Amino acid sequence: MRWIVDGMNVIGSRPDGWWRDRGSAMARLVEHLEQWAVAEGADVTVVFERPPSPSIESAVIEVAHAPQPAPNSADDEIVRLVHADPHPDQIRVATSDRALSERVRAAGASVYPAERLRRLIDPH
Repeated sequence: MRWIVDGMNVIGSRPDGWWRDRGSAMARLVEHLEQWAVAEGADVTVVFERPPSPSIESAVIEVAHAPQPAPNSADDEIVRLVHADPHPDQIRVATSDRALSERVRAAGASVYPAERLRRLIDPH
């Protein structure tokens, strides 16, 4: 199973003050996804609307972003990734965004609720 994670949607699923420092919240999400991916042997791509600043590198998961930051641009990039994959039925998109969920299901992928993934990778 390949996972594509709607980064800010997963971060926003827990009101833990993430909005005060988006960059740190993004880095923490990547760190938790890396640990989970290693433990589960999961293929994970996390997608953000804009490139993280400072840049976040990972040797474990793919950290991606939309080509141009704009409203729903991360959603568009996630849909593009699903359409580009030869096996969309083997993709699970982690999001709680209704419109994005409909779009990726129409493209053949399944959806996993953002808050459930957040609890799975970061139970605190």
